[in-house]
Amino acid sequence: MNMIRPALPLIIFLFSSLSSADRETKGPWISDRGDGTYKNPVLFADYSDPDLIRVNDDYYLTASSFQETPGLPILRSRDLVNWSIIGHAIDKLPSPVYAIPQQGKGVWAPSIRFHNGMYHVYYGDPDFGIFVVRSKTPEGPWQKPHLVHQAKGMIDPCPLWDDDGNAYLVHAWAKSRAGFNSVLTVHRMNSEGTALLDSGTLVFDGHQNHPTIEGPKFYKRNGFYYIFAPAGGVKPGWQTVLRSKSPFGPYEDRIVLDQGSTSVNGPHQGGWVETQEGESWFMHFQDVGVCGRILHLQPMSWNNDWPVIGVERQGKGKGEPVLIFQKPNVGNKYSVLIPQMSDDFTSPNLGQQWQWNANYSSRWYSLTERRGFLRLKAAAKPDGAANLWSAPNILVQKFPAPSFTVTQSWELQE
Repeated sequence: MNMIRPALPLIIFLFSSLSSADRETKGPWISDRGDGTYKNPVLFADYSDPDLIRVNDDYYLTASSFQETPGLPILRSRDLVNWSIIGHAIDKLPSPVYAIPQQGKGVWAPSIRFHNGMYHVYYGDPDFGIFVVRSKTPEGPWQKPHLVHQAKGMIDPCPLWDDDGNAYLVHAWAKSRAGFNSVLTVHRMNSEGTALLDSGTLVFDGHQNHPTIEGPKFYKRNGFYYIFAPAGGVKPGWQTVLRSKSPFGPYEDRIVLDQGSTSVNGPHQGGWVETQEGESWFMHFQDVGVCGRILHLQPMSWNNDWPVIGVERQGKGKGEPVLIFQKPNVGNKYSVLIPQMSDDFTSPNLGQQWQWNANYSSRWYSLTERRGFLRLKAAAKPDGAANLWSAPNILVQKFPAPSFTVTQSWELQE
C-alpha cells in the first residue's frame, strides 16, 4: 500500500487482520453466543441514534453519520443480532460547507420507513432543515437528499403514513439553533412525504417530567398513536413512550425503560420492530465515551396497550436492559455475521466500512493504479486547520470492539 510522505497532510486508515471468510465465525466482538442466546451490545460500534424496520424477512438499520461521507449507513440482518453493512443512503451532503469537516453537524437522528414500494430515510440537519432520501432497494441507488422543510433547529424527524392515507411527521428541536428544546412537534405532510403542510402542533412539553425529550419515533398500533422518545439526557436518561388516540394528542406519558440496576447507562433513543412471528424488539444506543454510541437489543412486551422494554422489575410497567437473552424468533436460524472491517483493496471501490471526514474527492485516492493497494494522495490542508481534526481527507472506520488488533502493510513512495 502506498502512503504519502509524512511531511504532507495525512490520510489515516485503520483495518483489522480479519479476512472476509472469517467474518462468519471470528471477530473482536461477537454478539451471537451460538447457543440460541445473544449478548449486548449487538453492535459494539458507534451507530448513534439508530432506527430500524423489517421488510419481509430482512431487517434494515440506519444511524446518524454527522459530517462523514458516504453517510447514512444501511445495515441488514436476518435475525436482529448478526449485521452487515450493505450501503449508504447519502454519497455526499448537499451543501458546499461540508467540503471541510463540520464535526457534530450534518446528519442527525434518522428514521427509516418502507412505504408504497419505496425505502424512505428522513434526517434532520440542524442548520438546514429536514431532508428525505428514497430508493426502491435498500442497497441503492438512493435519490439525492430532498429538502422537505427548510429550518434551523428542527431535528430527529420521523414520518407516519396513517391507515386513512394521511401523512404526519414528528420532530424535536435543537436548543443550540432554535433557542429551545424539550418539546415535540407534529406536522401534517403530503402523501408523497416530500413537504410539510402546516406550521406544526406542539404535542408534548417535557420540561417538567421529561427534560431534553428528543429522538421521537412515530407508530400506530391498536388504534393508538405512539411516540417513542428518550428524555433526561444521553448518559443519565430514560426511554419515554407517549400514547394518544389522535396524532395531535393529548398524549399520556410513561417511562418504559431505564438503567435500573444494570450497567447500561442511558439507555437512549432507538426504534421498535416486530418479527415475522409477532415478537416486539427495541434497538437503542448506549453512550460509552471514546468508543461512541453502541447498540443494544431489548425484548419488548405489551401490557394494556403500553410497551415494556427490557425485563420488567417489580411489576411497575417499566423495564431495565438485558445483557444476555434469548435470540429473537424469526422463524429460522442464521449464521454468525459481523460488519465488515478488513479490506484487501482488490475491489475498484472502497469497502462499505470506510468513510471520509467530509464530502470526499476522488482525487484523494486510487484503488486501480495498483491492484491490491490503496494509493493515498496528498491534499492541501484547509485554511486555518491546525491539525488532522480539520482535514477532510481522513479515511476512517468505526471501532469494532472495546479492544482489538489492527494490522497494516504499507509502502512509502517518494
